[in-house]
Amino acid sequence: MTMTANDHSADIKTRPAWPALTALAGATLLASLGISIASVALPTLAAVFSASIQDVQWVVLAYLISVTVTIVTAGWLGDLYGHHRVLIAGLGVFALSSVLCAAAPTLGTLIAGRAVQGIGGAILMALPLSIARDTVAKDRLGTAMGLFGTMSAIGTALGPSLGGLLIAVFGWRSAFILLAGVAVLLIGVGLATIPASPTRADRRKTRLDWPGAALLGAALVAYAAAMAGWNAGLLLPLAIFAFAVFFLVERRAETPLVPLETLHDRGTWTALAMNVIVATVMMSTLVVGPFFLSFALRLDVALVGIVMAVGPVIAALSGVPAGRATDRFGAQRVLVAGLFTILVGLIGLAVLPRLFGIAGYVTALALLTPGFQLFLAANNTAVMMTSPENRRGTMSALLGLSRNLGFMTGASAMAAVFAAAAGSGEVGDLSAAATGDAFTTTFLVAAGLMPAALVLAFLGRSASKTRTH
Repeated sequence: MTMTANDHSADIKTRPAWPALTALAGATLLASLGISIASVALPTLAAVFSASIQDVQWVVLAYLISVTVTIVTAGWLGDLYGHHRVLIAGLGVFALSSVLCAAAPTLGTLIAGRAVQGIGGAILMALPLSIARDTVAKDRLGTAMGLFGTMSAIGTALGPSLGGLLIAVFGWRSAFILLAGVAVLLIGVGLATIPASPTRADRRKTRLDWPGAALLGAALVAYAAAMAGWNAGLLLPLAIFAFAVFFLVERRAETPLVPLETLHDRGTWTALAMNVIVATVMMSTLVVGPFFLSFALRLDVALVGIVMAVGPVIAALSGVPAGRATDRFGAQRVLVAGLFTILVGLIGLAVLPRLFGIAGYVTALALLTPGFQLFLAANNTAVMMTSPENRRGTMSALLGLSRNLGFMTGASAMAAVFAAAAGSGEVGDLSAAATGDAFTTTFLVAAGLMPAALVLAFLGRSASKTRTH
């Protein structure tokens, strides 16, 4: 029997939200672990399969590209067939592909398994936000968004240490066995706690937008490859062309993958654009930070790892408080506060580490990271609060896609800024002063992007007021 929207609303009012949030938070954690736990295995995989660094990097890249390419389709399928049903299916895909990865006899098989695992990861990233919007009271939605930010940060911080321990004791296959086990556990928890969501009444008459999905996938693959440094002069124009054709196709599609009328809403497109900018500048800490710590402050590898772990730890501690602040003070106020805090943190990173070394670096991170969590909780809450009920999965997926695009752009653009500021020499040959100068330049450039995000925030705020009145 098909559940109607009224039945669903009555159901969620009689069920406590926190059991369901536990399953959703676990799904968010698992998707994040899928990235970080595999990264630490790359040196071992290179030795086991006698492969180059460039080859084993595809163990991570295959997952990331697969997530990015399929995340919008995952959200669309959730809207069509029910978020609960598709999330459980995504956990099943993640579990089975993790088993495939653990049993992989060759590097090629492992990379293929990771690509399939990325499809499951896309669902785990796309649907928790939309399910939370249906499950949690409006005045507690910000807290739920903050919880997801915390779980994502915990997954990022926990993956390297947990993966390293498992690989050292049981071998590299044990890391993927762990992922499969967690996915199976979450299937049970999700089936028991997440209320069933309604499917669209017109789903039998609705055709899947495969042309739109194929064009968007092609555009995203080309963009990802260009950002990774593969013939950007050819691939970047190809990506732009594919995006343009995608939008033309979507205008005429009967059931478009991305409803363009939604993107015409000022509050929506400003939120997505801010997501890209903020993710771009946040990626600079991961891309440029290790070079500064290694070559300017002359820290050994172990100490670099400890200092780099400070960011995810602070993010894990500040996620839920950021969500509670969103509930208390409103999404728009907290969003602007988060952007200002990020701006101050970026300026701090440009200046404080040069003056105070490790203490300055950690202090700047203590400003920057909570600002990111404030922005993330508030921006996600603002979008999900105003999303049409039959498009919440798609909007949640677009938030994830815009963030991933920002991360890919930041990994390429911020590394290019650092390299240009450092000069044409090899990084290992740079002096501490030259490395420090390049580091400062990079974060001043990153800080220079934040006024654009603040302008977008005020544009989105005025749009919100217009809708209210």
